[in-house]
Amino acid sequence: MTAPQLPAARRISPQTWFDFATVLVALVLYSIAWPTLFVTHEVSPVAAPLLAGLAVFPILFVRVNPAMGWAISAGAALLISVGLQPGADNDLPFQVVHIIVLFVLLFAVALRASVPIVVMAWAATSMLFATTMPGSAEGPLWGWAIGFGALALFGYLVRILLASRRKLERQEEVTELERARRAILEEKARIARDLHDVVAHHMSMVVVQAQTAPYRIADLDPAARAEFESIGATARTALNEIRGLLGVLRSDGQLPEHAPQPRAADVVALCESALRAGLPVQWSVSGELTSVPDTTGLVVYRVVQESMANCARHAPGAAVHVELAVEPGMVSVRVRNDATATVSQPGAGGGHGIEGMRTRVVAVGGELHAGSTAAGGFEVAVKLPIS
Repeated sequence: MTAPQLPAARRISPQTWFDFATVLVALVLYSIAWPTLFVTHEVSPVAAPLLAGLAVFPILFVRVNPAMGWAISAGAALLISVGLQPGADNDLPFQVVHIIVLFVLLFAVALRASVPIVVMAWAATSMLFATTMPGSAEGPLWGWAIGFGALALFGYLVRILLASRRKLERQEEVTELERARRAILEEKARIARDLHDVVAHHMSMVVVQAQTAPYRIADLDPAARAEFESIGATARTALNEIRGLLGVLRSDGQLPEHAPQPRAADVVALCESALRAGLPVQWSVSGELTSVPDTTGLVVYRVVQESMANCARHAPGAAVHVELAVEPGMVSVRVRNDATATVSQPGAGGGHGIEGMRTRVVAVGGELHAGSTAAGGFEVAVKLPIS
């Protein structure tokens, strides 16, 4: 089903409508100026169309360039007043149509042009009328200046009013965007509080149960005791990281936990924790992990953490190899798992693990490559600058 089409008249912009109206007005004025020019002035039939055009057609510049239209119209008025002789029953140096066009263009100049051009147009128009209009020699010359000054001032005030209205509309848009942003932040804060309450409660119960299991269960062998200790330590670490992550979502003035973020040097402890949890992981470190900056080190830690989680999820039981190499200006990370009968592509279940890692890596100017290996496993390779 196709969307309803707007009428062609509604698809035309207001500027186009204004241009159509301007052309229509110009044609109407031209149809008046041409035949009446023979009544108001002594002019030859050959020059009449041209002189009528000079009187009328500068109004076509009223939107695109009113200053140029005013200059053409005022210059034509001066030439006509000097070069043409008025008719017997006419005292005006140029036609009434020409005067109307000059008034409209002067108003448009005050509405659109810069202040110096407005002042120049006002002064030149006042001088033109003061020196060419009948009776100006006997009357005060400042009368024309006051009249045209009032017209120019009115146009300038309209210009200020329109500019203030546009500024107010833009401010209303900014205010609406800010209101929407605050609503989003408040919703995120509410979600963060709910998540914190739910996750913190259940994770705390896991920690308590793991820590109290050796005292509640009799005759617990050392292997099981170590397993419970590993579960408790892993749960505490996950709880702290979840608190820090949810703290980012809070915008209600409640600060997040100020626990230090993981660094590259903590990857070894992460691998040891995964090994205690039953993941067959092997790791090797080349170079000093303590020399990696904290921001880059956090990315290294998260990449290894997410990669090992993917290995445990998609290739259970397969050996995992973690390789870290710190070189001058760069740190390299490789996490791969061996082939297994139940291996599946990471992300096949609709997760965003690899894309999340890629976003973190790109944010610090690094590169990430992920894909299957020739031996049938899966590998994540990352290179990060540490300059």
